[in-house]
Amino acid sequence: MKLERALPWLVFAAALATWEIWVRMAEVPHYILPSPSLVASTLAQHFQSLAPAWWYTVKITVGALALSAASGVLLASLFALSPWVERSFLPFAIVLQVTPIVAIAPLILIYVDSTTAALLLCAWIVAFFPILSNTVIGLRSADANLRDLFTLYRATPWQRLRLLLTPSALPYFIGGLKIAGGLSLIGAVVAEFTAGAAGRETGLASRILEASFRTETPKMFAALVLVSLTGVAIFWLFNGLSRLLLGRWHESER
Repeated sequence: MKLERALPWLVFAAALATWEIWVRMAEVPHYILPSPSLVASTLAQHFQSLAPAWWYTVKITVGALALSAASGVLLASLFALSPWVERSFLPFAIVLQVTPIVAIAPLILIYVDSTTAALLLCAWIVAFFPILSNTVIGLRSADANLRDLFTLYRATPWQRLRLLLTPSALPYFIGGLKIAGGLSLIGAVVAEFTAGAAGRETGLASRILEASFRTETPKMFAALVLVSLTGVAIFWLFNGLSRLLLGRWHESER
């Protein structure tokens, strides 16, 4: 069991060691591919300048994810309670999902005065649909016999939603959160790439662009490491939440 838990870390460490040895033996220039040790030292050296940008990206990501969760659950609940609402608004959600954010972002930046609000809106658009779609599937997956039982006892729509549909949808909702967490980070970074923002209130995407213009490849990798660590932290957070909420009763975590 201990070996199984340690195996992913061992494989990751072996990959980093292979990367380090290959770069040194092949004498690859640092501006083409820096070694992991150089990336780590660059991250430590420039962390003071990268930290504010990292925090800005985290704020956009968390804000977009929170908005996506709230709006996705609310709209999915309305869909479950009223088929007419679903028929009316589902096409708009699908249009937002299938339209590339790279194509929408320039328009949003024109119509929205605040760059922060525009980035938040772009990240929300990317992360919204997985939560909506998964939650709707979960609300529809309640046992048909239990539905009949609630009908027999003349349960109100609110009782049906709270006592039957919500527990049924919870595993699907958490699955949607795991997907939306990474997508909100991707949306925040891609939107900022499109915006080409500069100044103090900018995120890691701007730091990556600045480093690329100056051919500071190790600094680009350092910023990418922070982006990756943020995504991994979000995934682990929702993995822990899934075990906490589902571990005692749902098959996916037992």
